[in-house]
Amino acid sequence: MTYAFKYGWLDLDCVIAQLLDRPRMQHVIITGRAAPEALRDVADTVSDIGNEKHAFKAGIKAMPGLDW
Repeated sequence: MTYAFKYGWLDLDCVIAQLLDRPRMQHVIITGRAAPEALRDVADTVSDIGNEKHAFKAGIKAMPGLDW
């Protein structure tokens, strides 16, 4: 979803307003790199997940059904 903000496909202020207006126990998970700071500010949890080891670095190519 964060790419939609990057390319201007979604209005960040509108999405944030909807997130803030959701029912208290409704959980929303937004994925993607480089989330806008305003979105990070209203989030309850922000995680940055990185690779410790990846097959690509060993020369193993992406495999259908696994990597896409």
